[in-house]
Amino acid sequence: GTKPRGGDPIWSSGFLPSVYQATSLDPRGKKPIDNLQRPGDLNENQQRSLLNVLKSANAKHAKSRPLDRDLNARLESFELAFRMQTAAPEAFDLSKEPQHIQESYGLNRDDSKEYGRQCLTARRLIERGVRFVQVFASCPKITGGAVLDVPWDAHSDINGNHRACASTVDQPTAALLSDLKQRGLFEDTIVIYGGEFGRTSDSQGSAGRDHNPNAFTTWFAGGGFKGGAQYGSTDEFGYKSVENRVNAHDIHATVLHQMGIDHTNLTYRFNGRDFRLTDVEGDVLTDILA
Repeated sequence: GTKPRGGDPIWSSGFLPSVYQATSLDPRGKKPIDNLQRPGDLNENQQRSLLNVLKSANAKHAKSRPLDRDLNARLESFELAFRMQTAAPEAFDLSKEPQHIQESYGLNRDDSKEYGRQCLTARRLIERGVRFVQVFASCPKITGGAVLDVPWDAHSDINGNHRACASTVDQPTAALLSDLKQRGLFEDTIVIYGGEFGRTSDSQGSAGRDHNPNAFTTWFAGGGFKGGAQYGSTDEFGYKSVENRVNAHDIHATVLHQMGIDHTNLTYRFNGRDFRLTDVEGDVLTDILA
């Protein structure tokens, strides 16, 4: 429900035009997006007429500023907001789902209902053609050993922390994968589950674990990835990756490959220089592909 630390830059458009910046949602209530409702004194046709006038004026304004990406994104956002007023309320209305589906995602459990709402909303958005959806694995407030807005950050009591966090995400995650399969969406959807670092194998503080960027796990499902496969291994202490080490560029290259894009040819002009998402590195991990 609460945004992760870092705020809006986490889902910025990066080097892409601003129009590709994501929209953040609140999964806790009936209004996942603020101010989405049309003013009560306007019907759809009246609002469309007003937006057409605004669009014409904005086009003239933008013509004199062809390189202003933020301005172009702002103009696009008006049209997007109008379309979302009709499409979004239906997509976010989880009450339309059968009771057994809601329960399969853990919406009837206090500890998993928030994450379950995210997963069920993700499936509904994917079903309606949304190309990219990100959910954040929150943690119940009963979790010990973590700052409340930083789930999984178990600098103390890792057993209590991870037990509660795993209970929160396990059922909704399994339900999402099962639901995608039953609806024929699994093979066309790449599911990536991971974070930015792991935990150390030695104890910290009161039975906790410190951050460890040298070894951690990310798993993939659907989208042509091989089920049940394991790639890479750590040393005997679980501290460092030692075999088939993978970095972020490899993951980007592999995901782009599954989307039909050659990562070596994918460049962006930014501040007078061509950038590649995979920089000068990145290998497609063919061993984990079906």
